[in-house]
Amino acid sequence: MLYLFDIDGTILLSGGAGVAALDCVFREQHGIEAAMHGISPAGKTDPLIIAEVFERHLQRAPTADEIARILDAYAPVLRDTVRASEGYRLMPAVRETLAFLAGEPGVYLALATGNIRVAAQTKLERADLWKLFAVGGFGCDSEDRAQLVARAIERAREHSRVAYSDEEIVVVGDTVRDIAAARACRVRVLAVATGGQDRGTLAAAEPDAVFDTLAELPAWHRQQMAARGASS
Repeated sequence: MLYLFDIDGTILLSGGAGVAALDCVFREQHGIEAAMHGISPAGKTDPLIIAEVFERHLQRAPTADEIARILDAYAPVLRDTVRASEGYRLMPAVRETLAFLAGEPGVYLALATGNIRVAAQTKLERADLWKLFAVGGFGCDSEDRAQLVARAIERAREHSRVAYSDEEIVVVGDTVRDIAAARACRVRVLAVATGGQDRGTLAAAEPDAVFDTLAELPAWHRQQMAARGASS
């Protein structure tokens, strides 16, 4: 099975490191103070977040060059804010669950995150988790979350040399945007209520399952494997 993991709110919380980094860059490049105030990044791609800041504070859309300049400046600032963040923490049972999946035969781990690739690496490397994910779909691939999920699937199939069917692909995320993106790609999706959206909100979007924490994922995986074995 191919598992595609979101990062923020699913694997970890950066303790506001991403918001602090974007605030710094917008202040330096556009003279905007507290640019991220009132903007929720949950489930959104980095380019989409930048576009929202432009619309809110500058009343216009950013150009492609402006987005590129912000992201170029954002990456090194984020390294500093992640390193310094006192609120950085892993979500419950993340390390144990990822270790379990990584040790399961036939399981491949990848990312499907709104972070640009270098930001994803920065956030995961602090917890020494980046090494678990060979490929992924990132915010630098598209501001549309469904498209980055599709890109993650494409890369995972190429890298693993396994033609995973839609039934064998599972997106794991903490927002209704993760659920919608998975459904747009016709793959399965597990929602975990460790981010900014509660269990009821997630359940209303009709994922395949809703977990309180990722501690529930290994049992779900075993059930899927048992069902596949019984039907073969």
